[in-house]
Amino acid sequence: MTTIHELFGKPVTVVNVGLTSMAESIKDQDVKAIDLDWAPPKEGVRRLRVTQSGASIDDANQTVVDRIKKALPVLVGMGIAKDVIPGMHDRMILHAGPPIEWARMCGPTRGAIMGALIYEGLADDEASAEKLAASGDIEYAPCHHHHTVGPMAGIVSPRMPVFIFENKTFGNKAYCTQNEGLGKVLRYGGMGEEVYARLKWMETDLYPTLDKALASLPDGIDIKSLIAQAMHMGDESHNRNRAGTSLFLRAIGPAMARTCDDRERLAKVIEFIDKNDHFFLNLSMPAGKAALEAAEGVEGSSIVTVMARNGTDFGIRLAGMPDRWFIAPAGEVEGLYFPGYTVEDANPDIGDSTVTETAGYGGFAMAAAPAITQFVGGTPQMAIDSTLEMYEITFDEHPGFTIPALNFRGTPLGIDVRLIMETGILPKINTGIAHRKPGVGMVGAGILRAPQKCFSDAYEALAAICQ
Repeated sequence: MTTIHELFGKPVTVVNVGLTSMAESIKDQDVKAIDLDWAPPKEGVRRLRVTQSGASIDDANQTVVDRIKKALPVLVGMGIAKDVIPGMHDRMILHAGPPIEWARMCGPTRGAIMGALIYEGLADDEASAEKLAASGDIEYAPCHHHHTVGPMAGIVSPRMPVFIFENKTFGNKAYCTQNEGLGKVLRYGGMGEEVYARLKWMETDLYPTLDKALASLPDGIDIKSLIAQAMHMGDESHNRNRAGTSLFLRAIGPAMARTCDDRERLAKVIEFIDKNDHFFLNLSMPAGKAALEAAEGVEGSSIVTVMARNGTDFGIRLAGMPDRWFIAPAGEVEGLYFPGYTVEDANPDIGDSTVTETAGYGGFAMAAAPAITQFVGGTPQMAIDSTLEMYEITFDEHPGFTIPALNFRGTPLGIDVRLIMETGILPKINTGIAHRKPGVGMVGAGILRAPQKCFSDAYEALAAICQ
């Protein structure tokens, strides 16, 4: 049998297109073989490469992911929502996900809005809050339209304190409220005196303590660095934030001790953060928003820069079409439920927290956080498999966020609607579960796939401007 070396008479390199097993006989002959990760497009799916104006989609996508990778989101301070969030006013409430009117809002979103109106002093009780909410006197807008993100219902009302992030590389800012914890809380649609009392304490005690401490730190706190460290400690910074919360408390603790004169208040603030493992979620989310928003507006890009849900709809936006939503019905979450609750109690998928997956961590980095399966269901192997699968639909890898279990490989970065259509693989998300009725709160946590329709619609919109 004639060998490769005999055939060509000189050293050669072979490119293998297809299954890696196809190159085994070549490698047995001591010939270098490069395995090209390639599969034929799914039937009827056209490869999109160049826009009608001549812009290369791959070049556009490279620009987008490079901007995300270069982003440096830093927590620089805090403020009251109506004073610092652009466009916010006294009769506006921000919510998670794509645009939606009161009549179509789900139970948790309605409950959170009603609770926010009572917290704001605009309503005395749930009945008057519901009447005001439906009256047309309150303006509703997506958090994403105001450089903001919110977990679950994502409600931001005028008086709420918010974290202020600055992307030090590009200068843009992002915002998010403080995290209340789990259970019966406003963001899950919870209502009641304990909910309002907690929010009031967060306004009068937690916020001033954190704000004063941050004001004493001229360089702020580099949250990107904390996310990277937390990933090496078992977090994925969406549904597992134990390490991130501890790292944040460690970073801000000395500043709080130096700037807070009330020892008892300081102790209660430390206890609150320490007992709330999800506190860091409201820091990892705006960090992702600050990184992604700086990458928007690149002509021809097929990279997703917004992926969000309002409990009724699931919406995405592309870097190349940053002002256009592509929307599908929100999906049903499969997961683990608190005692006394079942799938019948669950509201469909909800929240802006999928900004973490969009930015290259969260559910896309589950391989770094196998213990998360105790919270959302599944097995440690499933966590690893989930991350490996997400590499198939992303344009690049994030060198700033690495996964020890995968030999410190960078996390999947840059959800590409072309790859979703070509592979048939949909983004995998881990999330909390809210009760479908207003006022109840959290009932569990789980995993689901994003709906295909929003991605196929985005692909068709992109195809319409391609050669």
